Amino acid sequence: MPQPLPRPEAPLPVPMPSADQVDLRPPDRAEAVLIVRGLKGAGAGPNGLTELQKLLIRAISRSMTGFEVDPDGVEPLGPEQLARGLARRNEVFRTRILQLMLINELVLSPPPPEVAAAVGRYAEALGVDDGMREIAKDFAEGALGLALTDFDRSGYTAEWDGGRHAQLHARVALTEPWQQVVDDPDLAARWADLAHCPPGSLGLGVHRFYQARGFVHPGLPDSAPPYLAQHDWVHVLADYGTTLEAELEVFGLIGRGIPDPRGFSLLAMVLGLFETGLLERAAGLFQADAGHLSGEGVALRLGDAMRRGAVTGTDLLAVDWFALAELPVDTVREQLRLPAKDPLAVRAGSVGPWSRGGISPYQRGSGMRLASAEGRRYDSFGAEV
Repeated sequence: MPQPLPRPEAPLPVPMPSADQVDLRPPDRAEAVLIVRGLKGAGAGPNGLTELQKLLIRAISRSMTGFEVDPDGVEPLGPEQLARGLARRNEVFRTRILQLMLINELVLSPPPPEVAAAVGRYAEALGVDDGMREIAKDFAEGALGLALTDFDRSGYTAEWDGGRHAQLHARVALTEPWQQVVDDPDLAARWADLAHCPPGSLGLGVHRFYQARGFVHPGLPDSAPPYLAQHDWVHVLADYGTTLEAELEVFGLIGRGIPDPRGFSLLAMVLGLFETGLLERAAGLFQADAGHLSGEGVALRLGDAMRRGAVTGTDLLAVDWFALAELPVDTVREQLRLPAKDPLAVRAGSVGPWSRGGISPYQRGSGMRLASAEGRRYDSFGAEV
């Protein structure tokens, strides 16, 4: 009977550089190639990289380093070699590289055990870890219920303290991040008052955004959790529609924008919802609907959204948006250093909330029903299916 192959020994981690050794410069082309070779080594399953993985690697290398590297044109690089090549990079930089590996793992349904094990070896060589590694391992082993538990335990919201989230303006402290609030008339009135913000302001844009889609204001029954509603402001601010492809863009921007690397868990969440469908539900409202990252051009759009998040470097879920509601949208973008979309992402299909394709048929129908119930003419404010 043949004996099983021995598991490769765990590599020794490459030490972190000292303060006078650390390299804080943007990657050059040579380092971009090095990183892509490492991504290829970590992400390839028994049959090599999938087409989606290749698209993601090209898109993310272009957006995050400025150099598009085709994984088909380079040889894979092992964990020790990659770690030595990044020896002068600090823990945050190395963690971000691990997260790029995890993106390529988390788009596999389910991730092959070989890939999960390989990513673990790269993490060990780099001397970094990420709570999302356990999520990917859960998916690879088919432990979907455990994956949900690990999201709560290892993700960005693991240390939630509702008393420190005054930006939500809820009447009571929330005991968990995605908790709905259905009996807070003061909160609902605050959202309704956005209708009185000046023309061209962020607040009026969000009001119209809600009206066009028939969304219920936080504080009322059937509304989104107040913490999740924070991302609705980002749709308007960052010029993204509300299809599921656009949700991938929004959370790609938000997750990469959070300075704490654990913000990556928010992107991992939407990949599990809207690409693999391995997460049945999350964030108190979202339900699985698989296959949207695989759509034409969406990988490039996600890469650009991550670039925009990296530039702003802001936790957009922690912003008190009501304090900025009366300012022009462009002014808020300038204050938060949010760059414009890459024209390539726009040509790839990235649309805004007032564009053709910026609204789903279901949302348009909800907006029309709300208008009818309130006795007013429906206005999509330019949003088209």
